[in-house]
Amino acid sequence: MGAQAPAAKVVGLIAGGRQFPVLVAQGVKAKGHRLVVAGFTGHTNPEVYPLADAHRELRLGQLAKLLDFLREHKVEQVVMAGTINKPGVMDIRHFDARAVKLLLSLPGKGDDAILRALSGLLESEGMELLPPQTYAQGLNTPSGVLTKRSPDAREWADLKRGAALARQLGALDIGQCLVLREGIVAAVEALEGTDAAIARGCALGGPGCVVVKVMKPGQEERVDLPSVGPDTVRTLAKGQGSCLGVEAGNSLFFDLESAVALADRAGIAIVGLSSADLDG
Repeated sequence: MGAQAPAAKVVGLIAGGRQFPVLVAQGVKAKGHRLVVAGFTGHTNPEVYPLADAHRELRLGQLAKLLDFLREHKVEQVVMAGTINKPGVMDIRHFDARAVKLLLSLPGKGDDAILRALSGLLESEGMELLPPQTYAQGLNTPSGVLTKRSPDAREWADLKRGAALARQLGALDIGQCLVLREGIVAAVEALEGTDAAIARGCALGGPGCVVVKVMKPGQEERVDLPSVGPDTVRTLAKGQGSCLGVEAGNSLFFDLESAVALADRAGIAIVGLSSADLDG
């Protein structure tokens, strides 16, 4: 007799914006699992809802209703995928009592602290938290120079300095992305997100800026890996930036082929930064 097929699971997808939640949803359905999607008004990509066996759209901060919805559908595994408009997280006026209690219990209010607390809460409810790559594979950033053009000596120096600084800032749970030129920092990612930080940094630093994006030390990698894609490259090209460095293996690169083609046309160098690059 052949091996028995794995039993179908009930997978809860906490979905944000852009294409990632759609890719995860497609992967869940392809494996024959039941998909339960929780989205947020004004944040979630609506294209994910038709893929769901059950879905509900909530306001950001309705934590009690989120947990009730996942329990109601007997969710066994939970995946978080997609972007959330971070300034919206600052408006706690519409948060329910459960969400406010969670926030007030945290010594720090950075992304990683909040996501760790939410992850722990879901696991305390008996749900297994899985990284989204479980159902959307092949997105990890490869190591090495990915474009036709390699960084020049000045860009390599900025990449190494930027990665070291980004790691120091990441240890404080501040951003994942840093923009610099000639060793001078032009922007550090905060609530505005990567693309806005790149636009601001390039406007301040001028043509030739280098962008570095790395994982925070000790980051909760199941829910918030650094990610880039074609929009990142478009923003960099518009700002006349010249180089993008992304941590290899520990970051996600969406539509890599399209992004590299865009970079090649703009003369931008893209590098998947290896451990040797980061620690050198």
